[in-house]
Amino acid sequence: MKIDAHQHFWNPARGDYGWLTPDNSLYRTFGPDDLAPQMRAAGVEATILVQAAPTAAESDYLLDITRRTPWVLGIVGWIDLEAPDAAVQVKARAANPLFLGLRPMLQDIAQRDWILESRLAPALTAVAEEGLVFDALVRDNQVSVVDELAGRYPTLAIVLDHGAKPKLGNASAMAAWGADIAKLARRTNVCCKLSGLVTELSAGDGAAEVKEAAEVLFAEFGPQRLIWGSDWPVLTSSHFNGNYHAWHEEALALVAAHGATQGVMGGNAARIYKPMRAKS
Repeated sequence: MKIDAHQHFWNPARGDYGWLTPDNSLYRTFGPDDLAPQMRAAGVEATILVQAAPTAAESDYLLDITRRTPWVLGIVGWIDLEAPDAAVQVKARAANPLFLGLRPMLQDIAQRDWILESRLAPALTAVAEEGLVFDALVRDNQVSVVDELAGRYPTLAIVLDHGAKPKLGNASAMAAWGADIAKLARRTNVCCKLSGLVTELSAGDGAAEVKEAAEVLFAEFGPQRLIWGSDWPVLTSSHFNGNYHAWHEEALALVAAHGATQGVMGGNAARIYKPMRAKS
């Protein structure tokens, strides 16, 4: 089964997307009817839906869509990890087989290493115990934070979103990112999404820069710990290959060169997120 392990749906009228303002080209509703034809054209059979707002209402909204959309395998939602009953909330969400993981939006939190606060330990321990996946949405300067998190919670399944958003085309930044990724990849409880790279491109950059980053991810994580995702509809804001089919084809070529199509394009997502709706 070919799985897109990272896509979004949203409706700005819901009012909890702080980052999605009217001047943003993405400021409109995106739903299953928008994505389905693009998936069919690419031969993608299923998706995992990822949160885009830091509220419990967002998770409920996504779960409602998922219940009505058979090809959505489940969601990576949001839970308030600072709440006094956060561990209880984790257990309650985990009881729903469509709730596959959670994602605090770490890149948007002012304190770079907030997730390492000791007061969050009960919630994170519950995430690990309940078998939920922790999606780490971070920037390149937070890779070391994810490394420490993985070391503190060795049974917590962590998926690094978008390769930690490397600064493509910046030689010194890429070298530092590569060194941090190499260290993080030693943690066997960490996997990484081959997603979001085209939206990190600067004007004038393109396939070569994306391939450079992808090769680092393949070298460090290997084909068993990489997961493809479209990051649609954020993908559409890229000036290069900013449509579903183009990114799918580019990713497919990168993955095929490593003989890893079946795993990276679906098998690894099914193994790591363990959605009940997935079929062999």
